[in-house]
Amino acid sequence: MPKLIVSIGGIVIKEVQLTKNRTSVGRRPYNDVVIDNLAVSGEHAVIQMAGGQITIEDLGSTNGTYVNGKIVKNQVLENEDNIEIGKYKIRFLEGDTAADMTNPSELRSGAAIGLSLPMGIDAPPTPTTEQLVGPRVRLLSGMAVGRELPLTKIVTTIGKPGICVASITRKSHGYDLAQVEGQQVAKVNGVAVDAGPITLMNRDQMELGGIRLEFLER
Repeated sequence: MPKLIVSIGGIVIKEVQLTKNRTSVGRRPYNDVVIDNLAVSGEHAVIQMAGGQITIEDLGSTNGTYVNGKIVKNQVLENEDNIEIGKYKIRFLEGDTAADMTNPSELRSGAAIGLSLPMGIDAPPTPTTEQLVGPRVRLLSGMAVGRELPLTKIVTTIGKPGICVASITRKSHGYDLAQVEGQQVAKVNGVAVDAGPITLMNRDQMELGGIRLEFLER
C-alpha cells in the first residue's frame, strides 16, 4: 500500500498510509496529514490516486511544494520521491519498501524503525502482570501514571503534536532526546533541549508539554 514517511531534521515523526483517493496535507487540523508549522499553509497540498497514478498538487501555498528539489504545481509521484513542505520532508513509497532511511547502517543490520506518536497518554494503563525490563520510559503524570513504553525501536517519538513532540533515538553511546516540533520545548531534569540533543541517563526526568516521564535503563 502506498505511504508517506514524514520527517524533520532526519527524524521520522509519522507514517501515513494512503488509503483514500484524496489525501490533504496542511497545517489545519482537518487535513489528513497535519503538519503544525507556520511555513506550511492551512491547506498546502493534496495527494490524489486516480487512473493508476498518484499525483501531488500544490494548492496555492505560500512557500510552495517541492518534489526532488524542484518546485511543482502538479506532479506524478514515483516510488521513493522526496517531497518537501516547509522544513518537513515527506518520502513517498509505493508499497512495503523498507521504512525510513534515517540511519541506513542500522537498517542494513536488520533493525526496524517504528513510530509511537501519540503515546495514548490520556488512556488508563492496561492491567498487566508483565514486568518490563530494558530501556523504557515511564509516565509520571496524567491518567496513565505508571504506564511504561519500551524503547525497542531506533527512533521513538513521544508527546502531543502541535504542543511538544520529542524523539528518543538509540545511539551507540545510549539514548538521545531531541526536540522535533511544537510550541513548547522538551526538558530533561529542567534543562531545555533547544540547544541540541541530550543523552539520557538512568532515572532522568523529562517534561513534554505538561507530560512528565522518567527514563529507565534497566
